[in-house]
Amino acid sequence: MSATAKKRAPMPDDIRAAKGGTPLVSLTAYTTPMAQMMDAHCDIVLVGDSVGMVLHGLPSTLGVTMEMMIMHGRAVSRGLEKAMMVIDMPFGSYEESPQQAFRNAARLMAETGAGAVKLEGGVAMAETIAFLIRRGVPVMAHIGLTPQSINTLGGYKVQGRGAARAALIADAKAVADAGAFAVVLEKVPASLADEITSAVPIPTIGIGASAGCDGQVLVLDDMLGLFTAFKAKFVKRFAELGNEAEAAIAAYAAEVRARSFPAAEHVFGDEVKT
Repeated sequence: MSATAKKRAPMPDDIRAAKGGTPLVSLTAYTTPMAQMMDAHCDIVLVGDSVGMVLHGLPSTLGVTMEMMIMHGRAVSRGLEKAMMVIDMPFGSYEESPQQAFRNAARLMAETGAGAVKLEGGVAMAETIAFLIRRGVPVMAHIGLTPQSINTLGGYKVQGRGAARAALIADAKAVADAGAFAVVLEKVPASLADEITSAVPIPTIGIGASAGCDGQVLVLDDMLGLFTAFKAKFVKRFAELGNEAEAAIAAYAAEVRARSFPAAEHVFGDEVKT
């Protein structure tokens, strides 16, 4: 291989082959600049439907539309060369039937260049996952806390405790058997996440699960401290950029009101004549 050859983005089979190896790194992205920043560091960049809450001020992910996902997917794809882009299927775009799911998944991939789609659900969605994969649509599954089902789950609660433990293991096995190349485990007890990781042949991607998962994903704005309206207990913030940005905005406003903002001739020198 030429020393100058560009590293290609991982394919679903590459992600699947990472099972049990070096942990997979994943973050969400919604814009081109953020995608460019994480491209060299992430194996997977997820265009998450969390965009509805993080950027659009929605109370949940339920109001996110196909058009919103396509717009943000296109933006993220412009910033990626090395990382695999996976895009969320929004609420209502795949639950009705496998045929509905294929139409919308095909549109998402064709119009954004995504390498795969992600959808929520375990046993109930196994038939749909298999249907998509047989038709050329790679699928990342998502079980445990599934935000699109928040109204039936009764809130953002830990999943898989007590009698629900066996059901969540069954969900993981069902999506793996259906052909998903990876599965996100959200907000499940660490011991259960470890058991599922050992029980399925595909990588598990944890979010509020266990360090023993085959990889981790976080919402970028949570990780950077940009999204301050809500902070999940499991989120580790690696920065507090929201506070810094607010302080910078306040400082700017103060300078403008005090008329101490630099005049044009001080900024551009001879380029501006006053």
